[in-house]
Amino acid sequence: MLSLPVRRALLVALAVSALSSAQAQKKQLTTGQMLKNEPNKIITPLPGFTGWADDSHYIKSANRRPGGNGGGSSVAVDVLTGTETPYTPPVTNMTVSVRDKDVYLKQVDGTETRLTKTADEEQNPTLSPDNSKVAYTFGGNLYILDVASGKQSKITTDGTDVIYNGYASWVYYEEILGRASRYKAFWWSPDSKTLAWMHFDDTQVPMFPLYNSDGQHGFTELTRYPEPGDPNPKVKLAFYNVPANKITWADFNENDDTYLGTPIWSPDGTELWMQWMNRDQNNLKLYAVTPATGTKKEIYDEKQRTWISWFKDVNFLKNNQGFIVMSDKSGWEHIYWYGMDGKLKSQLTTGGYTVTGIQYIDEKNKQVYFTARKENTARVDLYKTNFSGKGLIRLTAGEFNHAVSMSPNGTYFTDTYSNVETPAKTAVYDSKGKLVKDIADSKGTEYGDYEMATTKLIRVKTADGFDLPMTIMLPLNYDPNKKYPVMISIYGGPNAGTVMDTWKYSGMAQWWAKEGMIQVAMDHRASGHFGKVGQNYMYKDLGKWEMADYIEMVKYLRTLSYVDPTKMCITGGSYGGYITAYALTYGADYFTHGIANFGVMDWSLYDTHYTERYMGTPKNNPEGYKSSSVLTYANKLKGVLRIVHGTMDDNVHAQNSIQLINKLMDEGKHFEFMLYPGQRHGFRDKSKAEHQQMETNRFIYQYLLQKPIPAELASK
Repeated sequence: MLSLPVRRALLVALAVSALSSAQAQKKQLTTGQMLKNEPNKIITPLPGFTGWADDSHYIKSANRRPGGNGGGSSVAVDVLTGTETPYTPPVTNMTVSVRDKDVYLKQVDGTETRLTKTADEEQNPTLSPDNSKVAYTFGGNLYILDVASGKQSKITTDGTDVIYNGYASWVYYEEILGRASRYKAFWWSPDSKTLAWMHFDDTQVPMFPLYNSDGQHGFTELTRYPEPGDPNPKVKLAFYNVPANKITWADFNENDDTYLGTPIWSPDGTELWMQWMNRDQNNLKLYAVTPATGTKKEIYDEKQRTWISWFKDVNFLKNNQGFIVMSDKSGWEHIYWYGMDGKLKSQLTTGGYTVTGIQYIDEKNKQVYFTARKENTARVDLYKTNFSGKGLIRLTAGEFNHAVSMSPNGTYFTDTYSNVETPAKTAVYDSKGKLVKDIADSKGTEYGDYEMATTKLIRVKTADGFDLPMTIMLPLNYDPNKKYPVMISIYGGPNAGTVMDTWKYSGMAQWWAKEGMIQVAMDHRASGHFGKVGQNYMYKDLGKWEMADYIEMVKYLRTLSYVDPTKMCITGGSYGGYITAYALTYGADYFTHGIANFGVMDWSLYDTHYTERYMGTPKNNPEGYKSSSVLTYANKLKGVLRIVHGTMDDNVHAQNSIQLINKLMDEGKHFEFMLYPGQRHGFRDKSKAEHQQMETNRFIYQYLLQKPIPAELASK
């Protein structure tokens, strides 16, 4: 009997052969349709859904350009009739912003007032909920400005180049509060009477220099950047009572080696609920802090064997009926209902699947609407269940991946659904999952007239039972007697998978298929498909299980008769850059080519919060740090590795790539290195990004396709 991999190979080959015969009668995509991503009547852009005007009108952007990239005005659409009316968001509140380094207030009628006049720029101006005051930070201190009088009050006075009030230390900005915070670390209470903020002390945090080569002498940018085992910033929480002009410090000891997470005000503003975590990040607590006294009361305490993630949301119920949160403490992300005293009332969802988000809480009927990857780990569906945890109902249907948006009162939801072989459609449904109205179909009138490469989603089973998902886009005009190079696109970080059963149209992907490239995406056991159960394998051993699973999938690819095992290329950025370099060294027997973009090459060089969550410290996990380092396996490199980095990357420092190339030089290894002056993490400068893409194209043509690069891809 044929082995399973061989039978799979034959089935795929037969399917592709039949597909090629059918495609031979169709028109070919033009260069413009591919390189400019303009599919015209083949794939039409779906409406851009931007929210709900009210419970029976959703908002969509009109006149979107071909290719699906935004633009146009907005209309409100009646869910029952489809009637469209022009929509402009109601202006019900004044706004504040920074322009020319000063704070400006814009009234509802459009008139503007300049509130500050300083040489340096204020940060994150934020109106109080009652619009009477504006809080902002400046020079490490926190200020409040009274809108009516224009009077400015300096709330703190100890701000320096290492002391920040209401402005986050770098590691908090990057890893805890998030980039969307723009370093903001202060929060108004709902009644506008109290301003809470975090106070950071970076004195003991080591400095990292970034060198900029601009000008005659260049200059150095210094950042307080803690690496594994280093001192973290000290942090404490404070409250300013506006009417009383009084500061109260919360009962947290800044000298404790711990973290504070994003806080949440209780609905009535009487308490600030603060997330707390130990340095090892395996104990999460939630405290209710009283602003007037600073005293705290423990509400929630969770411990795990590996690591814990912060709560994304704490959903308070009305009338002090408790709060609803999500946790993966069972091994899978699920929904829990607690009383205000922290006692568990019920677990709303259970089982071996991942809840991806709470969409709506119907307190009247005691039901929660949520999305989850229950039917298939590569698909998201919408469900509802009772607060008791009983009565689970699936509201979306079919073998599709669903992206939903519920109306404000939970009466309707829009659903954009697709799979890798079916272009996306959008419809609106009622809260019971009954179709109300079809809205749009991205399949254009000429969709069936053109020859296009299609994608398949398959599973590769590991010896220990994980069904790893992988998508494969095969070349056009497939010839079973030829062998084709493989391009594997990777990210690979914990709980950050990229393989979903969803439709994607990419003109560039169609181009590579035309040129004879097999394009692959793959996810490992810790990518999110298998919950925290799968993620736990990574604990204190980054690289090991990702690479073990990727190698299993590459072994499967090598069983396919049309795959060229001498041209197995992998590419990725950030964590994907790490995986790429690790694959070309640790996995050198399986991966032959790679482009590693701005990757971590040794985990002792990345920041404390991210790295220690998974790896501990170099002191308590020396073997883990050694085995996870690309530097350890530099001597194994035998393929073609290109290393790419920006000189001003303040997230993953160029130090990572420089240490790797130094090691490769010492080992006498051939490699390529592309250094991008002045670039941060991800290349924000258009010309540099375009150059990096051009050089990637050259790499592909030189090493994988082995033919001259077309003029269209060799220049901007």
